[in-house]
Amino acid sequence: MSDILDTIVATKKMEVANHSKQISLANHREHAQANNQEILFKPRGFIRAIEQKIASGKAGVITEIKKASPSKGILRQDFYPAEIAQSYEKNGAACLSVLTDMEYFQGCNAYLQEARAACSIPVLRKDFTIDPYQIYEARAIGADAILLIVAALELKQMQDLEACAHELGLDVLVEVHNAQELEQALELKTALLGINNRNLKTFEVTLQTTLSLLPMVPKGKILVTESGIMSRSDVQLMRDHNINSFLVGEAFMRAQDPGLALRELFS
Repeated sequence: MSDILDTIVATKKMEVANHSKQISLANHREHAQANNQEILFKPRGFIRAIEQKIASGKAGVITEIKKASPSKGILRQDFYPAEIAQSYEKNGAACLSVLTDMEYFQGCNAYLQEARAACSIPVLRKDFTIDPYQIYEARAIGADAILLIVAALELKQMQDLEACAHELGLDVLVEVHNAQELEQALELKTALLGINNRNLKTFEVTLQTTLSLLPMVPKGKILVTESGIMSRSDVQLMRDHNINSFLVGEAFMRAQDPGLALRELFS
């Protein structure tokens, strides 16, 4: 793992330990199970929403709500998750991805709750998931899907976390950066496979990462290309290779109207 990911995971372990003293796992489990019975909070079907967009001939775009990043700092000063979520939905987003990591991305759980309450599309909790506690917490705050980053986890950990998520009705996006990680990701059951074009060690971004790993991706997987989608030509390059799902954050967060930027990029 890269130094930055090592640091984030170490921080996340301390966070989980501290949070579990404030709100117990049993409490989160109770809220998660209650949410699964409430119409407003039931899982909305993250993977299904992407499949429906692609089936209609459109791109299945996961639009990100992210205030800051470790490499770029503050991305958006006027940061109102509910307004951004509504703008994304109005302009054709399939799903949302909301950063909830506080230490490195200036996110919080409340951002996810505000965004989800303001729209009807599914929401991914974008965080560094390393413990079942976080999965129960994710469902308790209303998330419809979670992220598993192969670079941060052992295979057995991922399988256990995925099983926990699926028991709660959560979909899983598994993220890889290279061929070795992809081999491990393919051991999971989820159909949703993200290839991050950002090098975790150098933070350099190249779309060639997705294209080079594409031959290794079996049929039946929904491939999501992540990071570096900045122009219509980038979108066309991916769609020419039958890659129809995208996770885009920075390009939209820097735009005056994120939803309008989404429409223009994928029109």
